[in-house]
Amino acid sequence: MPKKKIVTVHGIRPDLIRMSIILKKFFETDEFDVVFIWSGQHYSDNLKDVFFRELDVPRPTMELNAGGDTDAQTVSSIISKLTPVLEEIKPEAVCFLGDTNTVMGCLAAAMLNIPIVHIEGCMRSYDWRMPEEKYRTTIDHLSDVIYTYFDEYKQQGIAEGLNPKNIVVIQNLLVDVLDEYYFKRKKFYDEMATSAFFQEHNIEKGEYYLMTCHRRENVHNRSSFENILKLIAATDRKIYFPASYRTQKVLREYQLGVPENVIMVDPIGYNEMLTLMLNSRGVITDSGSVVEETAVLQIPAIQMRKSTERPQVYDCGSAVKFDPAEPSKYPFDVVYQKLESLHGKTWNHNLGDGKASQRVVDDLSQRLQSGQLKGHRPEDYHLDIRRSYIEDGLLTMSKI
Repeated sequence: MPKKKIVTVHGIRPDLIRMSIILKKFFETDEFDVVFIWSGQHYSDNLKDVFFRELDVPRPTMELNAGGDTDAQTVSSIISKLTPVLEEIKPEAVCFLGDTNTVMGCLAAAMLNIPIVHIEGCMRSYDWRMPEEKYRTTIDHLSDVIYTYFDEYKQQGIAEGLNPKNIVVIQNLLVDVLDEYYFKRKKFYDEMATSAFFQEHNIEKGEYYLMTCHRRENVHNRSSFENILKLIAATDRKIYFPASYRTQKVLREYQLGVPENVIMVDPIGYNEMLTLMLNSRGVITDSGSVVEETAVLQIPAIQMRKSTERPQVYDCGSAVKFDPAEPSKYPFDVVYQKLESLHGKTWNHNLGDGKASQRVVDDLSQRLQSGQLKGHRPEDYHLDIRRSYIEDGLLTMSKI
């Protein structure tokens, strides 16, 4: 039986980390002919190449070199550059993961009537300030198959009118990622955490906070960003802050400096980041995937967000809330007291069993082999749509 050709499109490192396990399984099986496309938003070594090396993921088959100074420019670049590629390849499906502007490449696939697979779908913050909320909503409604983490996410999609038959619950991929790259390699990270490692970073093991901050509703809102800087200045502990280039650029544009207790550096690789996380006193972040990692790794975290599409970290008690837009609700001393109170505690994260990636591969394989991948044919809808077609037109349209 000939292999089924699949295109998978990605463009930033958090998506690559979560997708790495599925990519490996795709490449290992004889069922799929995988074309791995890198959209091109991240291109420097510390934002791209280091992750292919450390995660041992095959390098992209091709790169689109898409980009732009605004979301509109980047999205239009991805669509215009991906369209001719898909026209030439003619894949059975195109896979996207997550909720960044890269997933708007789904419009290219949709216009060519190529089935779309969205991994990590139906997550909602219900915060329309976030560009990610618009992206994830758009791709879910265009997708033929949606792999979502939890049943509550599936119910969110159904409430929006999505077809329940097109939504498959798989559990959280980050559990798979940490099983593969941390728990199976724990000795490697133990050996990385030498006294020389912490001396080089100018921090003391177990006595610093690790920080990330990149969300646009935080960084591009000056008052929110200033409140974050006030938060991190309100502790005597050192804070190690690998800052995205965009965050550094905004700091310069606002003419803001980081507090004296903050060590700000350029973005770093996965192994270094995980070593710093594992040996920190806690993590201060606005990243959805980072707070999930800390939940699994039993590391306390402050989540600097007004809203989240990942409320499970609050359910299990691994994260403390801080809203940069309304800091008066969260006094700095109380936030740090709560964070410190979590130190040394454990919790049941309930994020998954480490088999999410295999569920994706098994289900997608079954759908491809059985020809049941398409989800937008008239006969596939869960609603009664007969009035939209003439009586014998339904049969004709089913060939789309």
